[in-house]
Amino acid sequence: MCGIMGYVGPQQAAPIIIDGLKRLEYRGYDSAGIAVANSRIDVRKSEGKIVRLAALLDREPLEGTVGIGHTRWATHGKPSDLNAHPHTDPTGSFVVVHNGIIENFQTLREELESGGAALTSETDTEILAHLVAEEYDGDLAAAVRRAVERAEGAYALVVMTINEPRKIVAVRKISPLIVGLGDGETFLASDIPAVLHRTRDFLIVEDDELVTITEDGAVIETIDGGVVDRDVMHIDWDAEQAEKGGFEHFMLKEIYEQPAVITETLGGRLGEDGTTWLEDVEFDDAFVRDLETVWITACGTAYHAGLVGREIFQRVLRLPTIVEYAHEMRYADPMIKRGDLTIAISQSGETADTLAAARLAAERGSRMLALTNVVASTLSRYADDILYTRAGPEISVASTKAYLAMLIGQYLLALRLGTARGSIDRERATEIARGLNRLPAQVEEILEHDQAIVDAAGAIVDADDIYFIGRGLDYAVAMEGSLKLKEISYLHSEAMPAGELKHGTLALITDDVPVVVVVTQRATYDKTISAVQEVKARGGKVVAVAYDTDTEIEKFAEIVLRIPETDDLLAPVNAAVPLQLLAYHVAKLRGHGIDQPRNLAKSVTVE
Repeated sequence: MCGIMGYVGPQQAAPIIIDGLKRLEYRGYDSAGIAVANSRIDVRKSEGKIVRLAALLDREPLEGTVGIGHTRWATHGKPSDLNAHPHTDPTGSFVVVHNGIIENFQTLREELESGGAALTSETDTEILAHLVAEEYDGDLAAAVRRAVERAEGAYALVVMTINEPRKIVAVRKISPLIVGLGDGETFLASDIPAVLHRTRDFLIVEDDELVTITEDGAVIETIDGGVVDRDVMHIDWDAEQAEKGGFEHFMLKEIYEQPAVITETLGGRLGEDGTTWLEDVEFDDAFVRDLETVWITACGTAYHAGLVGREIFQRVLRLPTIVEYAHEMRYADPMIKRGDLTIAISQSGETADTLAAARLAAERGSRMLALTNVVASTLSRYADDILYTRAGPEISVASTKAYLAMLIGQYLLALRLGTARGSIDRERATEIARGLNRLPAQVEEILEHDQAIVDAAGAIVDADDIYFIGRGLDYAVAMEGSLKLKEISYLHSEAMPAGELKHGTLALITDDVPVVVVVTQRATYDKTISAVQEVKARGGKVVAVAYDTDTEIEKFAEIVLRIPETDDLLAPVNAAVPLQLLAYHVAKLRGHGIDQPRNLAKSVTVE
């Protein structure tokens, strides 16, 4: 979740580093800092947003053409100027920034303090500066190697020393790290968008690797010192994708990008008859025919996408499909076995809990498929098969377009698996394919009727509690709608199956309490309406998401958000969009910082 930026080259480092950190703000942070080497190493850092750090640099400029910067999301020690990165050793000769957690932090701290070290912050990061200084004997890379041998955990560590002032050394253990290659200058960052406007050529640093960068380029080695020959990756993303493009917030821009994202995710992968071509999915038909169980593991929004996936796979494949929170699976004893298929879903491909759950499944013999948005992410490199969602950079912490792309990816997988198993005939596959190809235009239609959703937001904005209900696929969508609302509006919200309402929660439904019902599934329509009538009988205010062909729903709901009718199996795509917009407009009416909600980070790379 933290952001890293480094630079070695002919230009002044500070402006380049600050610019890169700004482009990483979507990752979430509570403080920021920068260190620049010249005749000495100077550090500036500040609690709060980068604008405060920039103001500090206006008053106290930094001169030098080598530097590192960081945006911190607190794990050890509260957000403060003192705890902000970078951190130095007592002499100021060594400086570090660090993402992740040092798990044996307390042991190392006690060891250093018993040796007379004076530690000035509450962080685990400062420990690393001391360790590198202790191990230094004239070779920074060797010192970093020896230091990380003493540190346990998952992290990315970046180190500079005045003793070798034209060099930066970094190590990756789980937390992402990339190198950007320029003309006589080299960049280091935790994510590609930080420097995409400066270079299109990148090296991906993988787990347990050390990279040394100078203005002449980068050398990657294993932590043990082995030579790594890494191909340069050329990125074709448009840098404008990382800008707001005239929208007030990134979240709104990304909601409006969803028709294009659906088209991109489907592009070149789906035939008119439901035939699929999934470029990095390599399991054969024999594996699919013998498949007995599908597992899905993820966290947050990706987990809710997995709930939709469960319904899709069970309906199309007629196979048991189990969805587990990754942070629960990794500490449980799941009955995963050889021959199972595990689908790990993560927008970033760097979610620590999801990576751990994926490793557990792989260790038990399951085939591992990564459904992710980020090419060359850690999750994709763990996987036997990969389905990239192609959603492009998503800046807002609250995920929207990445979520829809995850749904589309699962429909493609279901078609691939279902046709191989013979559990879906060509006629039904063709129906689904036609429905998928209509979705971009249907989502566009929803976006053209935003005013109705603005009005709905005004009707519920002052509520203290909001409930979301649905059945089957509608329940899965309700879960994501509730999460979106609480993430950015900070309103208390719960989601549950519609049939569960009467088993306790109905006691909380009183006059004008909003209940949002998703009602698209024909097989459970009447049962869902029964729950709505129970809400109405107790004075609740019903907001319904329903097909534009539904002529009955207005008898039961005060507010109806219409979506184009589609195949019920595909309804979650259309139904999610008005709920995303509802959350957005409620948060906007409440005056919140929508793209960076409090306490949350885009990519959760620690447990």
